[in-house]
Amino acid sequence: MPTALRFPTAAQGRSHFRDLLDAAVDGRTATVQREDQQVAVVDARRLRAALERLVDVLPVVVHEEGEWSAFLPGVPLTASGATVDAVIDDLVAASREYAEDWNARLRAAPNHEENWGFVQLVDLSTDEQLRTWMTRLA
Repeated sequence: MPTALRFPTAAQGRSHFRDLLDAAVDGRTATVQREDQQVAVVDARRLRAALERLVDVLPVVVHEEGEWSAFLPGVPLTASGATVDAVIDDLVAASREYAEDWNARLRAAPNHEENWGFVQLVDLSTDEQLRTWMTRLA
């Protein structure tokens, strides 16, 4: 029976890369140690599904003066549009821009580093998946 894979060095992980990928796809634990850092290799579909449940951010949508606006509490982005659908589309686009900025430079900023899960969810999702996640309680 296949078991978890744990490689104590990056060199061993590289030489068993196919095994790492196979373990991740199977849902098994797959890790590589590099000095004092342990890195996990995980199946993106499974990670996305877990993040969808764990990232607890719900859009706040309001209608004021003929326009819809939305924001995600704890995530510094806003969106607006003429309809609820348009504002959610804008929120998806704003989330993609934020994820790009987070990966490029914001990840090390103290007021942004806690948004790791949200950014991973955005990057692992299609626009339709994000839309569905953002409107899950609507």
